[in-house]
Amino acid sequence: MIRILAIGNSFSVDALHYFKQIADAAGIETECVNLYIGGCSLERHAQNIQNDSADYERYYNGVATGHRISCREALMEQLWDIVTVQQASHDSGMPETYEPYGSQVLDYVKKLAPQAHIWFHRTWAYEHGSNHDRFPRYGCDQETMFRALQAASTDFAQRHDLPVIPSGNVIQALRGFPEFDVRQGGLSLCLDGFHMSRDYGRYAVAATWVEMLTGADVRGNSFRSGDMREDYVSLIQNTVHEVCAAQKIKNSEI
Repeated sequence: MIRILAIGNSFSVDALHYFKQIADAAGIETECVNLYIGGCSLERHAQNIQNDSADYERYYNGVATGHRISCREALMEQLWDIVTVQQASHDSGMPETYEPYGSQVLDYVKKLAPQAHIWFHRTWAYEHGSNHDRFPRYGCDQETMFRALQAASTDFAQRHDLPVIPSGNVIQALRGFPEFDVRQGGLSLCLDGFHMSRDYGRYAVAATWVEMLTGADVRGNSFRSGDMREDYVSLIQNTVHEVCAAQKIKNSEI
């Protein structure tokens, strides 16, 4: 059994939506809790910790429970094997937004869950043409946003010796294929320009988490959501595996 707690927001909701199903198909028993507040930044996580605020909606194995909980309650709920942290997507490429809040969150996790391995979840850039009100920070340009979040998250993770879950890298790599390049008439991996689509987008990010956190190879994994095209699923699985293999080498250097 691998027990995972995500201190996140809607992007970790996307990541964990199909996580258990993909892990189950790989024969790996998991249990996941996600602490959700929409758009929650490291700054707000730090404030919630300081105030012991029960403002998070508790998701269990990808499903909303309607139960409100504090970070303290969640960390003490059981002995977690893995705890993930992440920055709000709109702040992800702004290095000045990570500290001191990131350090405060990490110190708290280490204090209450000293046995847990802490991972940093690198999220993704917005889709071309996204109408997110913070996209202008990055010139409304996907590649600019991706480069910025890659640099800022790498710096933060390296300074704190955190292994990275490369969701953003997987999504950006998939956008390089015609099947998922909206500029070439491909499908968008986003639902609304920033959250992941309910089929391929969420599948790709969940598969990334499975590869990184369980060590499973998702190539050939049998789980499907709805009417997913087999050639698209194969493309996603192969891309996830390649990107994760490269990230594992980088993580091993920490």
